[in-house]
Amino acid sequence: MQVSKDYLDIAADGPIARLTMNRPHKRNAMCDGLLAEIDAFYSGPPDGVRVVILSGDGGHFCSGLDLSEHVARDAEGTMRHSRNWHAVMERIRFGGLITVSVLTGAVIGGGLELATATHVRIAEPSVIFQLPEGRRGIFVGGGATVNVGRIIGADRMVEMMLTGRKYGADDGRLLGLAHYAVGDGEGMPLAEELAAKIASNAPLSNYVMVQALSRISDMSSRDGLFTESLCAALTQTTPDAEEGLKAFLEKRSPVFR
Repeated sequence: MQVSKDYLDIAADGPIARLTMNRPHKRNAMCDGLLAEIDAFYSGPPDGVRVVILSGDGGHFCSGLDLSEHVARDAEGTMRHSRNWHAVMERIRFGGLITVSVLTGAVIGGGLELATATHVRIAEPSVIFQLPEGRRGIFVGGGATVNVGRIIGADRMVEMMLTGRKYGADDGRLLGLAHYAVGDGEGMPLAEELAAKIASNAPLSNYVMVQALSRISDMSSRDGLFTESLCAALTQTTPDAEEGLKAFLEKRSPVFR
């Protein structure tokens, strides 16, 4: 299946879908239309899709909020706009699909908020990670205080926002903004390899890992350990768990449902 919308190209092949933001003339800056199309996909993905590969056309992932289309809003309108971003980022993180992002060029402001809502991040050498809000007289509103802050910590995020500091792929990987730093043109092949591997996992195991680990990190140790036991009981008593163990003992690849 291939669909080209106004701002987003969608190609689905079996369990893997490829989403490509297609505003290259704007460095894939995030407008309300692009956000809505991303939200619509994650709200109703094609049947059978388990993993998404998210990238940007034209050498850039996403350069943040499209300030040329900025709409003047009062405090309530700004808050509601921010909360809509939060809802979309939440859907990407916890909606049930696993997302692998291929990061090139600008991963700035809202683009970094979008990237850190994904589960596996691959950075090519052209990447620029930046939170320039302090240089714009504004503040993040798309989830960075949580999604970026949980990765690099509040102290480093404060410095990034105050100074507008830029990080490349290697520094970004060391900070955790990316999981992989690869050469030019190597991001998509690695994303496809990892997506195929993830899609072949037991679906419930994938789901529980994504749902539980981030939440456990916000819990007390006691609550986290109890939740871990519940997740273990849920996943380790399924037919897929039996298949995984049997495949290991028989020295073959498992075949999950």
